[in-house]
Amino acid sequence: MQNRIIAKQFITSGALDVYQMDATRVAGPNENIAILLLAAKYGVRVCPHAGGVGLCELVAHMSMFDYIAVSATKENRFIEYVDNLHEHFVTPTEIRQGHYVAPRTPGASSEMKPESITAYTFDAASQRLLNQQ
Repeated sequence: MQNRIIAKQFITSGALDVYQMDATRVAGPNENIAILLLAAKYGVRVCPHAGGVGLCELVAHMSMFDYIAVSATKENRFIEYVDNLHEHFVTPTEIRQGHYVAPRTPGASSEMKPESITAYTFDAASQRLLNQQ
């Protein structure tokens, strides 16, 4: 909720032309939608932040919602993309001709492959090994 209040203050005051929404730091999809709608009302473009592991997979949906339900255009729209670590996801983000391809599976595209979870999980046994070194 706090991020939406700050976003509202910036957007409605005319303090910015582009709002880089951090889609994972607000209270879920409804907050993201509220920010997209508010920004559209005030003519502020939104660029969802996607600079970390799995963020591209998560924000593709925000870009699709903006295109389908809010702006109905790709003109003057952009979205951040970082080309790494997608191999850890069951349905990784796909880019074609400089655009995110609409996800073809239900959900948030954030399901990680079990082998990646196993390989990179830090647990008590891992901590003991580190302590022994």
